[in-house]
Amino acid sequence: MDLCHLDDSFESPGARNINIYSTMRIADLKKAVENATALRGLYGNNEAILAEQKKRYNSLIDSFQKTFSAETAEVFSSPGRTEIGGNHTDHNFGRVLAGAVNLDNVAVAQTNGTDKVRILSSGYPQFEVDLSNLKPDKAEFYTSVALVRGIAARLKELGYAIGGFDAVIDSGVPKGSGLSSSASFEVLIGAIFSHLFNNGKLDAVLNAQIGQYSENVFFGKPCGLMDQTACSVGGLITIDFADPKNPIVKKVNFDFTKTGCALVITDTGGNHADLNDEYASLPADMKGVAAKLGKTVLREVAPEALVKAIPELRKAGVSDRAILRALHFEGDNARVAEQVADLEKGDFKAFLKKVVASGRSSFMYNRNVYPASAPQEQGLSLALALSDMVLGEEGAYRVHGGGFAGTIQAFVPENLVDKYVSTIEGVFGKGKCWKLFIRPQGSIKVEF
Repeated sequence: MDLCHLDDSFESPGARNINIYSTMRIADLKKAVENATALRGLYGNNEAILAEQKKRYNSLIDSFQKTFSAETAEVFSSPGRTEIGGNHTDHNFGRVLAGAVNLDNVAVAQTNGTDKVRILSSGYPQFEVDLSNLKPDKAEFYTSVALVRGIAARLKELGYAIGGFDAVIDSGVPKGSGLSSSASFEVLIGAIFSHLFNNGKLDAVLNAQIGQYSENVFFGKPCGLMDQTACSVGGLITIDFADPKNPIVKKVNFDFTKTGCALVITDTGGNHADLNDEYASLPADMKGVAAKLGKTVLREVAPEALVKAIPELRKAGVSDRAILRALHFEGDNARVAEQVADLEKGDFKAFLKKVVASGRSSFMYNRNVYPASAPQEQGLSLALALSDMVLGEEGAYRVHGGGFAGTIQAFVPENLVDKYVSTIEGVFGKGKCWKLFIRPQGSIKVEF
């Protein structure tokens, strides 16, 4: 796996020898948390939210000290992500637009002088990973153990130092929220290995690639690279996967806080269980169309060539669903570049129109707003319909992330936020809407 390009500003992997960062004594760490200066950059200036985060951090530190009898520790944070443009384009080497958000995974961690990683995640039993065994095991598929083992294996393969550590982790990125809790966890583990054993030299995009490798090979789930990259790099970014070994990651200079719109993610409460086949069908359909046209992925197929080939594709037995999904890819892939251009020139209204267009394409062509296996379960469709009723021509809304169940995204004018939230939560339940902002930091060691 080659290194990636990120505006020539991200550092390449450096020294591979263990060089453990200086660590803070527990008492000093708790005092630093109370100061809250570092927390403002991660969670904003709302005093109530900062008070909640202080309580959260101190609880984690106490849990770490109690669980592992620790005297020193470091704190790490990794954000969730919101996909803003490019729905299911990354796995066919397309473009995406994404941003890190202010919901995060937080870890308190320290080396333990062994070859074992011991992790206690809030709400789950403690687990252990023996780093003397770095081979994938199908019996571990879909587990956190597999993700940690895969990350360690890939780091070692690439020449980075690894070692045992203890960690207590709290997830503020709700599982199944469409905000990529698993990708956030993956690059959080990468950041811990990087800072505890490699002087923090792991390149942000390479950290994302390692997380993707672990999810594909050790966890057993095919996925693109957008989620991990957005979580690892932070801020608002656009990624071009034309060369997937060297994706071009570009920071987009745009301040959403000045638009008069809130970014609202709604959890419709849909169940993601048993949807792996639905998710897997998307890249399979798209790549199947590409294969019939003599290519590997749709990025290699010109849009006009795809349209011209539709009659022959149908004669060859390619499903209409697959063709529709291919058309979605071509449209959304081009739309990302247009959205970035809109933001860079400050044309937010034009950008919002393309958000709606992307959502309609996902619904009509990509067919990932409700599962084909359970068409009666249409929580996403209902949330989108309510969004249309409240927002009309104001703001924008679309399916968010993988689709089929889970979340939608909306850009809601401030004067409509209360009405929007009360309408949506009146149907899906209190607390189902999250008002978020784009967080500048990616997966980091928190510097107090």
